Amino acid sequence: MTVPPMPRILLVEDDEVIREATQMALERYGFPVDTAADGLQGLERFRARRPDLMLIDVMLPLLDGVGLCRRVREESSMPILMMSARGEAVDVVSGLEAGADDYVVKPFEIAVLVARIRTVLRRTGPTAPDTPVLAAAEQAQTVPSAVRVIDDLAVDTDAMEVTVGGEPVPLTPTELRLLLEFTAAPGVVMERQTLLSRVWDYSWDADSRVVDVHVQRLRAKIGAGRIETVRGFGYRLRRIR
Repeated sequence: MTVPPMPRILLVEDDEVIREATQMALERYGFPVDTAADGLQGLERFRARRPDLMLIDVMLPLLDGVGLCRRVREESSMPILMMSARGEAVDVVSGLEAGADDYVVKPFEIAVLVARIRTVLRRTGPTAPDTPVLAAAEQAQTVPSAVRVIDDLAVDTDAMEVTVGGEPVPLTPTELRLLLEFTAAPGVVMERQTLLSRVWDYSWDADSRVVDVHVQRLRAKIGAGRIETVRGFGYRLRRIR
């Protein structure tokens, strides 16, 4: 049995000591790690090497981490973790709004960072092993797609495709997982901690701003009125017609 290669990480960090120490620690866990010392170099190496995950510091020279995240997200839905030295709301929210899947606050323990990396890779990875094209085509002829339809929003849970009014809507893997939770139980209030557990695989208390910003991003793509805030509880998907 062939062992799949470890996911390759691109670490973008301008502090040489932190960059080298983090690279060495991640490599001890088996991850191949490329590095970059500024935002523009990070963008170049992303385009040249196409890593499986990017770990980006917020404060970078030439092109800051938020700008880098935004540029990468225009070209790829790969997992992105932001690193913030302060952990202040403005850093966290800016990174998430730019398209990051999650964030970690420096200084961090390497075991915690590795756990967050493994979690985001697990939830943004493929939902099933790759299927040969012929087998997939034969299956498509015999098994109808499972499509969830709410008004003009349609989610094909087999093809993992989303359309609004017949037009395709590109979502990141995290946004798609979030939408799948909502469409599985339309009208049911989903608490933030429930979403953190089901979408982000967090078994510990985490920052609910991660949920809030991803809901905001999802609203912008499928229509602001579809996901209703239930104050003090969470969110629910509602019909708009």
